[in-house]
Amino acid sequence: FLTDWINSELKEDHIVVKNMEEDLFDGLVLCHLLRKIGGITLEVEEIAVSSSSQRHKLGVIMEAISQSLQLQEDGLKWSVNAIHSKDLLSTLHLLIALAQHFQPDLTLPPNVSVEVIIVEPTKNGMRTEKAIELITSSRDTAPKADAFDQLFELNPEKVDDVKQAIINFVNKHLANLSLTVTDLMTQFSDGVILLLLIGQLEGFFLNLSSFFLTPVTQENKIHNVSFAVDLLLDGEILPSVINPADIVNGDLKATLRILYSLFLKHKHS
Repeated sequence: FLTDWINSELKEDHIVVKNMEEDLFDGLVLCHLLRKIGGITLEVEEIAVSSSSQRHKLGVIMEAISQSLQLQEDGLKWSVNAIHSKDLLSTLHLLIALAQHFQPDLTLPPNVSVEVIIVEPTKNGMRTEKAIELITSSRDTAPKADAFDQLFELNPEKVDDVKQAIINFVNKHLANLSLTVTDLMTQFSDGVILLLLIGQLEGFFLNLSSFFLTPVTQENKIHNVSFAVDLLLDGEILPSVINPADIVNGDLKATLRILYSLFLKHKHS
């Protein structure tokens, strides 16, 4: 998405980005992009050849960006060294910040996160841990009122009947996996059973490395549910975006919405 955006903006300059890490590290593309989207012209050499001149150029660019976006140096998720060393995560954070500031109407892909492996030397060797770093936030457009809003507001006494119907549907299709659901709010909050159910209903295998089979942290659970929501949106099964955090936090209405979308498609299967 970002590559297409940059190439569209810089088409008149005859600049084409093919590899984000390789094409942005020396500041040439960033300099042209700043001038195009922000009207910022910097007094730097057009093509910096040596490593020192590239770092100097990046330093001028980063300072201009910080001033334009009114950002504090200690809160930045990128740096001259990170961009120059072709760090993809830092480059993504930088481009997202530019896009959100100069073109707020640009519809960025929501709920994008990266699994980061942190390696730290200790007395006993190398210690590694995983963390989820958010790149883009969820869509901030709230879902329109639907049948579930009316159900909870006008007919709360019928909520249990709907829950039981969904539970029966879910258990019917999880029987092959020897899984049984009794509580929608707790058993779907980590995303594992939801992903397995989607795999069963849609007839495909989910690579176990693509989600956390035994999620421990809140980030693990958010990752799982976000993955499930993306699958349903890509398959045009889910009619509107659901905030993964609502599922993780045990929101019954959000959980029913996502399961009901599967029920509508597969109720006769």
